[in-house]
Amino acid sequence: MFAVPTRALDKDTLIGACTRLKVRVDLPGLQRDVAALPVEYWGGRGGRVGVHSAAEAIFLRGYAPADGEKPIEDREALGRVPRIGAWIHECIPAPPMRCLLARLNPGATIAPHVDRADYFSHTVRIHVPIFTDPAVLMICRGRAFHMREGEVWALNNSNQHAVLHDGTHARTHLICDFLPTPELERLILSGERTLDVDVPDLAVRLDRLAVQSAAR
Repeated sequence: MFAVPTRALDKDTLIGACTRLKVRVDLPGLQRDVAALPVEYWGGRGGRVGVHSAAEAIFLRGYAPADGEKPIEDREALGRVPRIGAWIHECIPAPPMRCLLARLNPGATIAPHVDRADYFSHTVRIHVPIFTDPAVLMICRGRAFHMREGEVWALNNSNQHAVLHDGTHARTHLICDFLPTPELERLILSGERTLDVDVPDLAVRLDRLAVQSAAR
């Protein structure tokens, strides 16, 4: 369980769609951590269901919402990735909540969706691409973004978002939710939020993906 802040976040104002933060990471160190994980850690979905079942997942803190009301605490896998553990607890000025590694293979997609549970309206979702491909697109509020390796992004997951992977290399993101603090909100407000790229057929692709997802 978690202590719900007294107010829900206005993520449209705070984040917009996606905002790149001015936060540094030790990318080679994070990549070594992830590459050293035992192969048996991968292959499952970490309890995630629905549109998220397209990606493999390893929970580092907490559990998937579908697993029910479980404590949000460090998991055994976090001890295998010490640099990630240090970054989660020390480099973002806010308490960490659920954190996971998510790997999306080439050709896979995350269909358009909104994270609607109360938990998501009171937390800030941060993405750090550990490994990715230039052809991967994060979509939010109808805008497309390239999230490059080692960058730190706040995602407005309370609005419609999706992922398209047209590349040839797996995309592995560290995804971590944080309870909002004044320091974190100032960090987001000082970030870059006009970094979207033009994708001419984006709306058509998203509509097709939404129809396919609804038919499953």
